[in-house]
Amino acid sequence: MMNLFRKKSIEKIVKDAEAGLSDGHSGSGLKRVLGVRDLTLMGIAAVVGAGIFSTIGTAAFHGGPGISVLFLITAVTCGFSALCYAEFASRVPIAGSAYTYAYVTFGELIAWIIGWALILEYAIGNMVVAISWSGYFINLLEGFHIHLPGWLSTNFETAEQGYEEAMKHLAAGGTPATFSKLARIGYDAITNAPMIGQTRIILNIPAFLIVVLITMLVYRGIKESKKSTNLMVIFKIAIILMVIVLGFFYVDTANWAPFMPNGFKGVLAGVSAVFYAYIGFDAISTTAEECKNPQRDLPRGMIYSLLICTVLYILIALVLTGMVSYTELKVDDPLAFVFERIGLHKIGYIISISAVVATTSVLLVFQLGQPRIWMSMSRDGLLPKKFSSVHPKYGTPGFATIITGIFVGVPSMFMSISRMTDLTSIGTLFAFVLVCFGVLVLPRLSPSIKGQAFRLPYINGQYIIPALGMIFLYFAQQRILNAFKEAGNEGYQEILFLVFTFIFIVVAILSFLKKYSIIPIIGAMCCLYLMIEIPPVSWMWFFIWMSIGLVIYNLYSKKHSLLAKN
Repeated sequence: MMNLFRKKSIEKIVKDAEAGLSDGHSGSGLKRVLGVRDLTLMGIAAVVGAGIFSTIGTAAFHGGPGISVLFLITAVTCGFSALCYAEFASRVPIAGSAYTYAYVTFGELIAWIIGWALILEYAIGNMVVAISWSGYFINLLEGFHIHLPGWLSTNFETAEQGYEEAMKHLAAGGTPATFSKLARIGYDAITNAPMIGQTRIILNIPAFLIVVLITMLVYRGIKESKKSTNLMVIFKIAIILMVIVLGFFYVDTANWAPFMPNGFKGVLAGVSAVFYAYIGFDAISTTAEECKNPQRDLPRGMIYSLLICTVLYILIALVLTGMVSYTELKVDDPLAFVFERIGLHKIGYIISISAVVATTSVLLVFQLGQPRIWMSMSRDGLLPKKFSSVHPKYGTPGFATIITGIFVGVPSMFMSISRMTDLTSIGTLFAFVLVCFGVLVLPRLSPSIKGQAFRLPYINGQYIIPALGMIFLYFAQQRILNAFKEAGNEGYQEILFLVFTFIFIVVAILSFLKKYSIIPIIGAMCCLYLMIEIPPVSWMWFFIWMSIGLVIYNLYSKKHSLLAKN
């Protein structure tokens, strides 16, 4: 049993990294070319993407102008997690992100679980971004009067939904000329798709092609990826600032009243969409071995990128809900929509171009991150050795990059966005929770790295955390009592809420006994609460994925682990 929780030594990891042994393995290393500015821009590239250009509209529809408060709350939650990531990133300066951090704090089994969860997060997240990119790109082509066949520009499930909408529209006396975009593409796809036997061939080809192109760029090297990312980030920040400044002159403050039209519950209804908009700042921690000075630069890059994105998000939310009524914002392209709504069609088109650039940069960063997690797991013997091979010319994890491209590109041709966003969030939140709790059990710093490492500010939570726990129990007592009374009839949501309550009580007791720091505790509990708000069906798929991972660990990884051999 103890072998399942065998841990890696931080000091040995740091010494090996400094000696160029890349986590205990000699051979060609990754190229150290990233500085604070590159990491900050890379963090912004990962965060500012499909969230601000699409999901912000749905969140504003539910919460009204008050959605700006939710952006602030979510930023604080992510900020606590970012501080914990920053300490880990400075003390464990190698590739692997939360996977490596879990290995040195909780041991091998938990490290495998978090690594497997991160593979899900990055892969599903990239599929969502690729499909989103495809939608924006098709809009751009149509602006030039270029129309792709419907069966080459969507997936079967979305095509069926569009076809059903088209049939209802025609039955109500409408014409194809007045179809919505979804109905037009779905009708075209279903009626004109080629057949193999009784099966229609409907594929999202643009989504597949962008994954192939990004994979080729990432394969060629971090330096090329860095330059591309920096240029795309500067362009999209310029566009967002243009939206904020230009939009400010069209704000009608009457649209800000009421500030929370559906109450705070309505604001919280947008939590998944808002949290999805923040996913990505942790991706830069996977590039630790490509940083010039990871112990100094990684913490700064993560925190700077999160601060910049939060300011941009709050301003965008206020401008959007000020320009038009929040009731009109349930659209896929809210930034372009508000300018088209007030007659500035050319500005809307420029924003569509920016959306394509934004989603491309997000895809680039995540395609950069996932191979490095696989590489770290492979170095430890938990995956086949081929995954950790570094290309002799380009200095990148070549094989892992190709597999990532296939793993993301092929499903993106067939999958729909609606089923995947929650899975991305659950994997990310799970990683955040373990990183926050992991900081609490980090070993003491040795004198050799004490001066270099970023230290999380210590605020004694001995009395504050139990006090917060009692406040929570007071306000949640009715929900807790109802959950217990109807235990047999309650849905998974209330069962998860009871589990959260139990964990909070245990954490409060441990905080009183062991004087835990407030920052990681609040970060972990906030992320846990966001997790229980995710629909039960996503939890089911998450557990299925994790079960597959545990089978692989028992059949292969446990036997081939380097720690087991040593």
